[in-house]
Amino acid sequence: MRQNKVAVVTGGSGVLGSAFCQALAQHGYKVAILGRDLAKAEELAATINLAGGIALAVHADVTDRVSLETASEQIKQQLGSCDVLINGAGGNHPKGTSSAEYYTDDLSQQANATSFFDLELDGIDFVFKLNFLGTLLPCQVFGKQMLDKPHATIINISSMSAFSPLTKIPAYSAAKAAVNNFTQWLAVHFAKTNIRVNAIAPGFFLTQQNHNLLKNPDGSWTARAEKIIAHTPMARFGEAEELLGTLLWLADERASGFVNGVVIPVDGGFAAYSGV
Repeated sequence: MRQNKVAVVTGGSGVLGSAFCQALAQHGYKVAILGRDLAKAEELAATINLAGGIALAVHADVTDRVSLETASEQIKQQLGSCDVLINGAGGNHPKGTSSAEYYTDDLSQQANATSFFDLELDGIDFVFKLNFLGTLLPCQVFGKQMLDKPHATIINISSMSAFSPLTKIPAYSAAKAAVNNFTQWLAVHFAKTNIRVNAIAPGFFLTQQNHNLLKNPDGSWTARAEKIIAHTPMARFGEAEELLGTLLWLADERASGFVNGVVIPVDGGFAAYSGV
């Protein structure tokens, strides 16, 4: 148990982020739950505090440095300076998503169809800002607090689409690939300090953001979800709790003190399967 360690979790009130926050609190970390939806973060913080943990809900926009700096000062005053930073904020945007897996000549003639040529800059920009800048900026803001800590660590949340881009989501896949590259770069850059930098690349998990892509209104799987399951050797989606062992291992210098600059897949064997 680590009663004096402060963990900052961006995107902390989402499906995966909530599981991260609760697990960290159960292991004695004081948890700062960062998100744009303060009410949702406050609800999670109340649940954690009621269970005997220590949690603070803080409003922050990971794409806005001033917002992050304000949050950083609030956390430092109420909980202490950051020891562990989990960059869990991320997501996609419809304007950065194509409607078909493959381009065909008649795609542009289909009503409401979006081809590669129709992708809108503001959607692509949104995805890169949220996923890449939304990882880089918290590292800049909270990283300054971590320089003087004996065992500090940054854990970025990537995606299996960073290794092999998924159809339809070019902006998201490219942004997560940038997160992988940045994780390695920052691990080297901070190698002479006490800060380790690693990432977790979840495979396919059912979240609020992808629910409509994976579930039909009647609760059945969509065709895309069925394709994912067919290409996952364990033949199912992951559960948020199945990321926690990797998260807690990376957070604990006694268990992973020489692990630095790696991106760890947690994907049910998806990357290992060739499709045959």
